[in-house]
Amino acid sequence: MSETASELNQLRAALAAAEGRAAAAEVDLAQARAVVSTSEAMIAALKLEIVILRRDKYGRSAERTARLIDQLELQLEELVADAAEDATRAEQAAEKTTKVASFERRKPVKKPFPEHLPRERVVVEAPTTCTCCGSDRIVKMGEDITETLEVVPRQWKVIQTVREKFTCRTCEKISQPPAPFHPIPRGWAGPSLLAMIIFEKYGQHQPLNRQAERYAREGVDLSLSTLADQVGAVAELLKPLHALIESHVFAAARLHGDDTTVPLLARGGTKTARLWTYVRDDRPFGDTASPAVVFRFSRDRAGEHPAAHLKGWQGILQADAYAGYNQLYDPGRQPGPVAPALCWSHARRKFFELADVETNIRKGKSPKDISPIAFEAVKRIDALFEIERDINGKSPAARLEVRQRLSVPLIADLERWLRGERALLSKHAKVAKAVDYLLSPAHWPGFMRFLEDGRVCLTNNAAERSLRGVALGRKSWLFAGSERGGQRAAIMYTLIGTAKLNDIDPQAWLDDVIARISDMPVSRLHELLPWNRNTAKTEVKAA
Repeated sequence: MSETASELNQLRAALAAAEGRAAAAEVDLAQARAVVSTSEAMIAALKLEIVILRRDKYGRSAERTARLIDQLELQLEELVADAAEDATRAEQAAEKTTKVASFERRKPVKKPFPEHLPRERVVVEAPTTCTCCGSDRIVKMGEDITETLEVVPRQWKVIQTVREKFTCRTCEKISQPPAPFHPIPRGWAGPSLLAMIIFEKYGQHQPLNRQAERYAREGVDLSLSTLADQVGAVAELLKPLHALIESHVFAAARLHGDDTTVPLLARGGTKTARLWTYVRDDRPFGDTASPAVVFRFSRDRAGEHPAAHLKGWQGILQADAYAGYNQLYDPGRQPGPVAPALCWSHARRKFFELADVETNIRKGKSPKDISPIAFEAVKRIDALFEIERDINGKSPAARLEVRQRLSVPLIADLERWLRGERALLSKHAKVAKAVDYLLSPAHWPGFMRFLEDGRVCLTNNAAERSLRGVALGRKSWLFAGSERGGQRAAIMYTLIGTAKLNDIDPQAWLDDVIARISDMPVSRLHELLPWNRNTAKTEVKAA
């Protein structure tokens, strides 16, 4: 009997030892997973930082930089969440046994919270006696502060403006101060609320029905028609400011132009309308004129639309090779023909799509399908972009001198090489179409324009960046409800896009403009323009 008990005790001890080893192995595995997850998150963070630093150093002319940053940010978000889960599991596993040291996850250094945020002190009640001996002779020697970022839900309020009436005991005349200014006649919404509605619809791409649902959850029931009524009234209110921005843009001697599709609700379904953009941004050649953008809406992409938009304007138009611009280039045009400057990013993109190894492999294509001619063309074009990065922001004369010295030989060599390769290609080859787009007699002079004028940019990326928000918004608002709705959207995109170009918070600027524009004389409307607000802020800060 004693032998049986002894064997049983030995088995129990062996089982306990096995369970201990299994627990230790589980903790080791959890810690290893946490280390790997943390390392992957750290690598992703460093990759993202490298890409951002490269963008800041070389500008945004890289074809895939914006998409790559979005992809890396999403990847980093997922990896950090995975690392947090694995670290929590490792800590929980370590708590179950005392034989294994707990895992300490290396956390990134947290930036301090902004100084302008209000601080609320919550003091933890301190003991009145010593926790060791019970004595009440304790003296404060310092404190440790842990900061936690918190958010206060949006607060709604109703402002009651009271106008008291008085009557005269002598003449019995009734006196009362005049009614205060309201942004919209017989309106009920204040400037801040109107600015929020407008910016969320056109700047954050939140349709009014979604805004109404969110407001209802917050206890404020505003119908869709009520919000739409305010949007229409504000658009009419801001038209004079839109006209000033438009005049400023079309006073430039060089413009960026582009367009994008906008689904338009029509009878029987939707049709493809267009939103056109014209950007004035003279900063690349060191000019001090404020950047601005103008949007226009049309039901189709007919060439008559850009001809009408730029009627009376003459200068250099940087755009793609869309044939609809040809009316502007007509030598008999009044007041004169527009000089075309084509975009090297468009030309490069056609080669890049045939030379993008990663994308082609991801689509299941063999690396042998990569065109060596396209790959070499991308390398040669990238050499031009490197030169442009070094002269960005310099005067037109300085830019032209560098281009004549460095870019002209590269262009001559590129043209000679492409024409030689094209002679050996079939007309059905994909890379032949990319070569023909660049070397076409109708296109080549436009691509050479940057070698003749230092104001011309190598790309039309300024216009493409202005349309990026529209492309993102299409997924949210799906279509424009009417042609007038498209024109109203063009006005709002003009105001918001111009504010962003001048590094101004669009919603705060709209709040200020809506509150002041009705009381502002026409002769002083220019004071409300975004770049003037920026100048005023700079002067106040300097003072």
